[in-house]
Amino acid sequence: MKKILLLLVAVLYAVTGYAETNPRPFTIPAIHEWKGGVGQLALTADSRILYADARLRPAAELLARDLQTLTGLTLTVAEGRKAAGADILFCYRQQKRWGAEGYTIDINKCVRVEAVERGALHAAQTLLQMAQPAAGGMYHLPQGRIGDCPDYALRGLVMDCGRKYIPLDYLRRLVRTMAYYKMNCLEVHLNDNGFPAYFHENWDETYAAFRLESTQFPGLTAEDGSYTKAEFRQFILDAAALGVEIIPEIDAPAHSLAFTHYRPELGSQEFGMDHFDLSNPAVLPFMDSLYAEYLTGPEPVFAGPRVHIGTDEYSNKRQETVEQFRAFTAHLIHTVEGYGKQAVLWGALTHAKGETPVKVKDVLMFDWYNGYAEPDSMHALGYQLVSIPDGLTYIVPAAGYYYDYLNVPNLYRSWTPAVIGDKRFPERDPQIEGGMFAVWNDIIGNGIAVADIHHRLMPALQVIAEKTWAADTVRTCDEWLRLAATIGEAPGVNDLGRYPAGIVVEAATVEPASTRAIPFIGWPYRVSFDIDTSPLPNRGGAAESRGTALFRSRDAEFYLSDPVTGRLGFVRDGYLFTFRHALKPGTHEHIAIEGDHRETRLYVNGRLMETLGPDVRLMPRNKPFKQVRTLQFPLQRTDATLRSRVTNLRVESLK
Repeated sequence: MKKILLLLVAVLYAVTGYAETNPRPFTIPAIHEWKGGVGQLALTADSRILYADARLRPAAELLARDLQTLTGLTLTVAEGRKAAGADILFCYRQQKRWGAEGYTIDINKCVRVEAVERGALHAAQTLLQMAQPAAGGMYHLPQGRIGDCPDYALRGLVMDCGRKYIPLDYLRRLVRTMAYYKMNCLEVHLNDNGFPAYFHENWDETYAAFRLESTQFPGLTAEDGSYTKAEFRQFILDAAALGVEIIPEIDAPAHSLAFTHYRPELGSQEFGMDHFDLSNPAVLPFMDSLYAEYLTGPEPVFAGPRVHIGTDEYSNKRQETVEQFRAFTAHLIHTVEGYGKQAVLWGALTHAKGETPVKVKDVLMFDWYNGYAEPDSMHALGYQLVSIPDGLTYIVPAAGYYYDYLNVPNLYRSWTPAVIGDKRFPERDPQIEGGMFAVWNDIIGNGIAVADIHHRLMPALQVIAEKTWAADTVRTCDEWLRLAATIGEAPGVNDLGRYPAGIVVEAATVEPASTRAIPFIGWPYRVSFDIDTSPLPNRGGAAESRGTALFRSRDAEFYLSDPVTGRLGFVRDGYLFTFRHALKPGTHEHIAIEGDHRETRLYVNGRLMETLGPDVRLMPRNKPFKQVRTLQFPLQRTDATLRSRVTNLRVESLK
């Protein structure tokens, strides 16, 4: 009798569909609508990715490349309209409800995506995040139906490349990760300067940089890192192909020390040389010429639809100064629009309240501080606003103000783009274009490396992506934080250097000129090895020559004998840090290095010898700052000049 009842229950489930449906899959950002089906769709080597319209081919090819990286499956990409088996079919369809960035996905016997170009790219990211490993080396997708679109049109971040050079290859990888999280805007802040308090109160000594090649003004471009016009244009085009807009920013009339170093007569003696003297008639022609260099011709360097003109934090000491600032702002808006671009600016018009008209229509304002641009007033004037409140979304690494790491739980629980400082607008207000966060590299010389920036950036990127796409949360904060830790960077990107806990690399010996498959390991880690400095045949004398690196990678070097002191040490991003320990000829030692995002520790023969943590330094007028001495440990290659015998290499990823 019991068997008959069980059989009846099974038949009832099959007929009525009462079997347990699949729960909402976890993705960042969360999908808006999910109708769970029953069972899983297995992707196999026989699955294909089809596109019914050539306009969707880029999305299909992107999905194929990343699925191969993620799963090892090599799927055929072809034009076609009829899916069979476990195929994935992209169909071009404009859907009023979901918009240009929206999409639908039906996962049943096959996968059917309906979207236009940008929506198809987003659908590909959703499928990548949903794909889960199954038995036999296959991957599966939960059956169900998705309907998805963003709540806000602009979702992104600002990267300060002016105060710290950020290599273009990193920015390219960042763009790929942004696309993975459906972030669609990266603003590149191309010029800025340090604070004179850190440079003997001397404007001539104060660090300043403009990062873009200029043939119009030879000598203006920073010598310690810059982008050529050709590569920056290509970067903009390549990012656009992934659905990410690059907004270049030239900041003026404040933050302009790079320009006044080049042309001192343009600087203000009254407000500081980081301010243009707006009473000087040569200022506007200079700026017009600079913009012309990047916006003229059939293939302009600034190839995207928008350009940011800066206009923040200028003095409002006198009304005459305010009116000059407003006229400068109005002029640059007109200049940029004359090249067919939308003008973007920092909110400053409450701070600079005056009579000189500043254009409102079709101008996008980044509202960052309510004292500079009161949101209600700017909204009433008619500006389209981007929410980027400094007290919530500003990262200033190792500065001691704003945030070193954003308060992710607070942002998840309380923030959406409708919140600008202490002002909250109705959700999805049509004048709120979107939301962003920013990384400002204010403190020159504080030891911060690109790796440190990226470590701070990733959790911020996740939560801002979540809350700009889907303002209404569907999970508790604790659940979201736990699950967010399981989603990393985009397929093929590992700037965090993360690996499963345990041994990542193990080698009996480390030979001169040897290489390893893993280029570096990120935090937290432990790297240990034995080293014998006795003379070896065919390797010369026992002492390592200055600058001998046991390990090198793209971004860092770990020295057995650093180039300056001959001690153990490392260099990254132009910073050299050394331990107070030197190898002695004819000795055998067990060396271990442990590192996390705060410090780097040296152990010798099991004893902690030294911790390189944040080093507090005093500058003129006793203005302190902390110098960060972290290291993502390089592993990729060993110098051919290595003389010591290195054995028992062990690289561990720690929890």
